[in-house]
Amino acid sequence: MNSALFWITPAASIAALGFALMFFRNMMTTSEGTETMATIAQHVRTGAMAYLKQQYKVVGIFFVIIFLIFALLSYGLHLQNNWVPFAFITGGFFSGLAGFFGMKTAT
Repeated sequence: MNSALFWITPAASIAALGFALMFFRNMMTTSEGTETMATIAQHVRTGAMAYLKQQYKVVGIFFVIIFLIFALLSYGLHLQNNWVPFAFITGGFFSGLAGFFGMKTAT
């Protein structure tokens, strides 16, 4: 594997995170508008967080069940790689984290 090509993806990922932070900070410095607009925005934020809380409860149960199935397949039946359950739960965690930050940014 070419060493220079290997580092393109992590470098691009760090650059993308840097730009996202820059855009987020810029967005946070802008005004929400009038008092009425700020009040409506606060209600939207409250509703969005209530939605995420409920969604994470349901999806969390699903992820635990699937994690246990993957663990059984990996460690009990030896049908798949032992990293699969942890890769699944880690991917789900970071997906949820991205959804949380996305919702906080959008509202």
